[in-house]
Order: sequence, then C-alpha cells, then structure tokens
Amino acid sequence: MDLHRFRDLAARGHAAGSTEEAVALWERALECWKGRPFSGTGSDRLWYALGQPLVEEQWATVTAWADGAFALGRYDDVVTRLTPLVREDPLRERLQYLLIAALNRSGQRAAALSAYQENRRYLAEELGVDPSPELVGLHERILNDTEGREAPAADAAPEPAAAESPQAPWPTAVTRNDLPRDLPDFTGRQEDVRELLEAAERGEDAAPVYVVTGPGGVGKTSLVVHAAHLLEHRYPDGAFFIDLNGFSPEQAPASPEAALGTLLRAVGVAPEAIPDTLEERSAMWRARLAGRRVLVVLDNAAGYAQVHPLLAAAGSFTLITSRHDLPGLSGVGHLSLDMLDSDDSLRLLEMVLGKDRVTAEPEDAAKVVQLCGGLPLALRIIAGRMLHRRRWTFAHVRQRLGEERRRFLELRVEGQSVEAVFELSYRSLTDEQRRIFCLLGTMIGGSIDLMGAADLLDADPPDADDLLQELVSVCLLDEPSVDVYRFHDLIGDYARHKASAELEGKEADDARWRLAEHYLQRANEAAGYLGPRAHEYELVVTRRSRYESRIGSREEAVIWFERHQDNLVSVVDYFADRQAGEHTWQIADAVWRFYAVHGRTELMLSTQEKALAASREQGSERGSAVTLIGLGVAQGLAGRYALALDLLQEAKELLTKLGDDFGLMRAEANLGLVYERLGRFREAAAALTYVLNHARRTGDRALELLQTLNVGVMKQMIGEHEEAIIAGRAVLDGPADLVPPDTRAAAFRVIGDSYTGLGDYDQAVRHLEQGVTAAQECGDHSAEVFALNGMAVALSAQGHFGRAEEAHFQALEVSKKTSLGSADSEILNGLGLTYARAGWVGEASEAYEKALRIARERKERFAEGKALLGLGTLRQPKDSREAETARDRLSAATAIFTEMGVPEAEEARVALKRLGGRVPAPRTESAPEDGTGIGAEEGVDQAEEPPNPRDHRDQ
Repeated sequence: MDLHRFRDLAARGHAAGSTEEAVALWERALECWKGRPFSGTGSDRLWYALGQPLVEEQWATVTAWADGAFALGRYDDVVTRLTPLVREDPLRERLQYLLIAALNRSGQRAAALSAYQENRRYLAEELGVDPSPELVGLHERILNDTEGREAPAADAAPEPAAAESPQAPWPTAVTRNDLPRDLPDFTGRQEDVRELLEAAERGEDAAPVYVVTGPGGVGKTSLVVHAAHLLEHRYPDGAFFIDLNGFSPEQAPASPEAALGTLLRAVGVAPEAIPDTLEERSAMWRARLAGRRVLVVLDNAAGYAQVHPLLAAAGSFTLITSRHDLPGLSGVGHLSLDMLDSDDSLRLLEMVLGKDRVTAEPEDAAKVVQLCGGLPLALRIIAGRMLHRRRWTFAHVRQRLGEERRRFLELRVEGQSVEAVFELSYRSLTDEQRRIFCLLGTMIGGSIDLMGAADLLDADPPDADDLLQELVSVCLLDEPSVDVYRFHDLIGDYARHKASAELEGKEADDARWRLAEHYLQRANEAAGYLGPRAHEYELVVTRRSRYESRIGSREEAVIWFERHQDNLVSVVDYFADRQAGEHTWQIADAVWRFYAVHGRTELMLSTQEKALAASREQGSERGSAVTLIGLGVAQGLAGRYALALDLLQEAKELLTKLGDDFGLMRAEANLGLVYERLGRFREAAAALTYVLNHARRTGDRALELLQTLNVGVMKQMIGEHEEAIIAGRAVLDGPADLVPPDTRAAAFRVIGDSYTGLGDYDQAVRHLEQGVTAAQECGDHSAEVFALNGMAVALSAQGHFGRAEEAHFQALEVSKKTSLGSADSEILNGLGLTYARAGWVGEASEAYEKALRIARERKERFAEGKALLGLGTLRQPKDSREAETARDRLSAATAIFTEMGVPEAEEARVALKRLGGRVPAPRTESAPEDGTGIGAEEGVDQAEEPPNPRDHRDQ
C-alpha cells in the first residue's frame, strides 16, 4: 500500500501545474518511506532485483523535491532533509550540490565551504577523482561571494550550467522525428488505436503515459508507431523513439542512464554536458522538455526501474511497449493486446497478398489463420513467404503448418522467428518460473482454473495463484476471466515443446495424472448437483485432491461444467489412451448429464463411445453397462432411436446379470421414452409404469415423482389431458429437494400442453411461460425448446400469430445452437399449424414438408402423422390430382394415428371422409418388442433432463 501510494504521489508531483504543488506532493510521497525495503531478508538477489530499484525511486523523488524546494527558496528545509542523506550516500552529486548551495543561501557560508571540502576529500580518497565541474563552479562562486546573484545555479533548473538551461533555444529549427516507418499495410486494432488517440486528447495539460503490453510478436511496436504517426502533428517539438532492448537477442537491456544519455543528445545536449548520475540525467531530461510538447516512444521496456526515470514532463506524451505489465507505474493507462481475430487476420493476408489470392481459398486461408493463432508476426512470416513463392497455395501452407513438430520451422524467416520471440520471453524467467511454464505445457485441454492448476503444479492454491500471475505479468499466460488461465495457441505449442524438452518424463506424467484425476473428482461432485445419481460407486482416483472444492450449488456446478466441457472431453481421451478403463467410464458417466441437458450431443456421443470401448477392452461389465445407458441416451438425443433401443437392451442384459435393480430401472425408463418417440405407446406405457411401480415398492420418492411425470406425458399423448395435468401438479407439489429444477420445468410444460389439448389456451400460455422461465433458469435447453414450441401453438390458437411465429423460431434457434435435432420435426409441425391458422398457406406447406422429411428420416411416427395430417388439410383441392394427393396423405396419417391409439386418429378420419377417401382398417399387430423393423437410426431419450421432445429425465 505504501509503495503504490508513494508512486502515485510522486507521479502526480511530476505532472503538477506549479512548483508549490509538486513539492507538496513529493513531501507526502516521501512520508510513505519507512526504512529500507526488504531489510532483514538476508537475500542479496532480492535486494538487487527489487530493493535497489525501489531505493532509486526514493532518491529520484528526493532530488526532485530538493530541486523544487530550492527553487521556492526553502533553503533551511533543504539543509535539514539533505544533511543526513548525503552522509548516507556521498556520491549523490546533485544532492551535494543542492545542500552546499542551500547552506550558503541560508547564511551558513562557512558550513557550505566545509561541506564542499568534505565531499572533495571523500571523492579523492574513495574514487581518486575531483568534484564535478558544476560543484567546482559553485565552490568558486561561494568563495567570491557571487553565488545566487550572477548565475542561475541550483534554483534555475536541474542542469547546472546556463548553457543547458531549459530556457535555452531548442537545438534545431527542424523538428526532430525519430519514429520508425509506419507499416503501409497496418491492419485492424481500430479500437486500440482509438484508445491511444483519446488518451492524448485527455492529456493536454498533463504528461500522459500509456503502457502497451502483450506477448512477443503480437504487434505492440507496430501499433504504437502507427498511433504515434497519427499523433505527431499534435507534438510540434519532436517525436523520439528509443529501443530499450528489454527482450532483444544477444543484447542486454539498456540501462536507464544510457537511455537518458541517448535522449539528452537527441534534444541537443552536448555529450560533455550530460551529468553522470541517473538522478541528474533524469532531472535534466524533464527540464529540457519543460514547456515543450513532444512525443516519446519507449519500445521494448524490461521493467519499471528502466522506464521510470525516462518519463517526460507535462505537455508531452509517452508511449511504452513491454512484455511485462509494469504495475509499478502509477497514474498511467494500460492497454493489453490480444491476438488478431479471424477477420482482421484474413484482412492482413489480403493487404500483403492481394484479396483475390485469399478469397480463392477461403477455407484453407481461414485454417492457416487458425494455425497461426492470430499472431501478427506469424501471419506476416507466412504472408512474406507466400509473396515470394507465387506457386504456394493456402492448402499447401495449411499442410505444412498442420504438422505440429514442424510448425515453428515454418514460422521462421531470416531475421524473424516466432519461436525465437517466445524463447526470449522464456529466458527472461527465473528457474522456478520456467519450471511452472513447462508444467503448464502439460495441461489437458485448452484452459485451466486455479484449483486445477494447484493440483497440476502440486502447490497450494495461494502459491499457485502467485506463480500463475507472474506468467500473466510477462504475457506468457492469459487470464480470460478471474482464476481461469489459458495459453494463446502458438504459445501453447511452444509450452508443450518446452515441457517435452525440459521436464523429466515422470514429472510431466505425474502432473498430467494429478490434473486428470482432479477433473474426475470435480466432475463427479458437480454432477451430484444436477440431479440424483444414476449409479453409486467408489471413484478410482489414486490420490484425492487435498484442495477444497468451490462447487456448492447447482448454479456453480453448471458454471463449472460450462467452463470445462471441452477439457473434459480431452480428459476422457487421456484416460482412454492410458488404458485406464475405470477412470474413463467414470469421467464419462460424470459428464453425460450436463451434455444431455445442455444439448452438447456430439460431445456426449464421443465421450460415451470412447468410454464404452475402454470398458469393453478391459472387460469391465459395470463400466460397460453404465456407459451403454449413457450412449443409448446420446443416440436417442441424436434421433437414432433404433440404435438407442439396441444399446439400452444390451445394458438391461448386463445389469440383470449384475443384479443392479436401480440400473435396470434407469434403462427401462429410457426405453419407455424411446418407444414413445417411435409411436410404440403400449410398450412405452408398460416400461414407464413398471419403473413407477418399482419406485413405489422401494419407497424411492424422487424416482416415483419423476416417473409420475413420464407417465403423465403418455396420458397427454393419448388425449387423457386431465390425468396428465394431475400428474404434472403432483410433481410441482412434491418436496423441493426431490424435484430437480429441470423436472419442475418439464412439469410446467406437460400441464401447459395438456391445457392446450383441452382448449384452455390462457391457462396453457401461463403454464408454458412458467416452463420456459424455469428451463432457462436451470439451463435446461431441451425443456426450453419444447416449452417454447408448446407456447407458440397455444398462442396461435388465440390468434397471436406474430408472437407464435417468434416463439417457434426461438425454439428452432435454441435447438440449432444446442444440437437438439430430435426436436426439429415437432417444432416445424407446430410452425406449420401456426401458418395454417394465419392463412399463410405457402409457408405452412414448406414447414410441414420439412417436418415430414425429418420425421421419416428418423422414423418418428407421430411427427410423420402430424405432418401428413397438416399437408392433407392445408388447402381445398383444386382438381382430382390434388384431391388424390390429399387423400393419400390423410389415409397414411389415419393409419399411423389409429395404430398408435391417439386422438389425432379421429381428426384424420373425419378429414379423409370429407374428401371421399376410404378409411384404412386399423392394424392389430404390434411392432416387435426387440425393435426390429423400426428403422435403423433414430431415437431420443430422456436423460436426466429432457432428451426427448416429450421431455423428462432419465434416472
């Protein structure tokens, strides 16, 4: 706190509008100092790395204060403060000068002469040198009693000689401009450029400073130089650029003394007039710029101590680039550069190579941009190589970059190398930081949170946080949100390369295993908040995480899953590749519920398939049975119902062999939902009722409520709407701890759809709106889709066609974003009905045709019948051909609905008779129970959320 306050006050002093204000601020700043920093630590390394630079900041502020106080005529104050300080460090020549001059001005001429002689002897004995010419001149003026009358001396300015006075004319009539050439093809960064330009606008009367940070190769210098060229007209007294070599190959960072020497010569100070000490050079630099308007670019800064003495006076603008975030600089603006997005990356390639060459291969060009990670340096290297190799195509470059082991070889040309840029940042790290960087290179997935990093690094969370923040500060690690970290793509490639080269095999393997088991434990904990556990088993982790979980609610569990959903797929791959079969199926079982509820069907399929393969390979019947159910649910969500039936039947056989009654109920419940989707209502009702009776016999109240709702859906399907409403209300009235939020959302939908069936549309809309809200609150996208569609149907029945259409499209959008394809036919049928009610025949026909195609592809019998019924009744036939087509459709719909035993059968019969068609005889045979002849690829399920359009959750 003291350090930040000191720096803030010191910076405000330098920017102050008057000497009195500046001196007052510097006095307050110096009051923050209480002893020597890091005293008592016994660490020379800590002192030289941190302590000494801090002391230099103190001395610089003391010097600035003394200059100002002297100029105000406060000679006694200068003597009082400086007397002990110059004894502490006699080599501070500027302070010696001010002390001797102040002694003389305060009437202590003898003491001033004595102080000069004491300093002269010290220099001769310790260093074998004479006092500076400025001190000698001061001594002579005191002897001649002319000091203070014939020369400006100490009160004039930080520089001692009148020839270098800040009032002296600017060194040349031609404005100096040291800025490098602006890139003619500078691309993107519009917001960043605007931020820098606005900073200059706000700093008319101050000395604004802006620090631009980012990893190597991200384009910091290009941005700052581009902005500087746009600003140079605002700074008529010159534009100065200096490379501080903070991260330069084979070159040490420039010392602040050397940098100030360069800058002072640039403003016309003769080399022999440049003071020796850092404080005097810094003071002279500020004095030379006083009253001037200049632009200063300090490029490639290594750290705070290097740039602080170089900051300009009021009226000037300083831009700094660095790979460190320079938190010590107070009162400055900070801009952190990220990689270019895909659009700006492609635009950069177009600027260099020409638009035609890029647009000729859009997919390959986009992939090259992705492989370059949006890093401007990488993009420019590739563009430069392609510019001189006209036969190279983006497909060819994509292939070359696609080989990860060769990627950095491709991103290298004479004088430029992405790997070399990263290597410089890596070399600047301490040994411990390098080890941490390499360990992070072993991470599983593309990001990691603080608790995962603690396990990976085998460090306590506070220590891990400190280590991670150090890498963030040097722009080798990104923190996209609080306590979540990731590498930029190419830096991640580099980190993996360094980990492979620098870490011993066992250290890397142990780190990855710790992280993988961390994910298994956390996923298992989070899954417990999403609903009742389907199976109880002991986790097979070899070492329990010693860090407390931060997951304590359903909301936090969902957030955790959303953050790590892609990483968890990589964890499944990792365990499967390690042939850790038990770990594989357990992590897959922990994540399936989240994937199912949130529509991540493809992720669910891939994880379950890998887990099943691993379980079968190791002969784990328990793992195979659990995963078969999960995979059956996934295939049902994907609309492959016949395959879902096969998987669930196989799971039943294994669970029967294992004597797992609860697992059997879970498989049976999901079978019931798949049967329902296929229109095999008798089998669906039998399966769901069997599970409901089991729940009642065993006193499993949570399972009973869940299956009560599932049976209620069946009641709704066959037109028994009052009983469906009773079932839905029983669930809503159930104990809160036994009714998960997603089940509650489904209950509102069932009640709402049943009221639609009864013609009470006001009650229907009210309950369905509640269902939409409840589904959104718990993140159940499946329930949200079907509640939205049901609400749209009820709204259209009320004549609110615009609102109904909007709700249908919203349902389609959610379905599309969450891969809930099994809902599409039902939504499209509802949309067709809305259009038909509104009289928009063409739109209705298109919606029904799409629904029919999807339903037939997926063997969704009920949806097929609805689409046929809609098309058959949509318009009055104009001729015999149209009439025949309508009769064929209505005849097929009647057969389907009659076979299924649903109320829509009567509606189809009446419509068919109206057209003079013959009502088909009802089929008496039922579909075979094993699912043969049902089609080969569809399904829905029910997952502990609603996988099937009719909703519900699996056990």
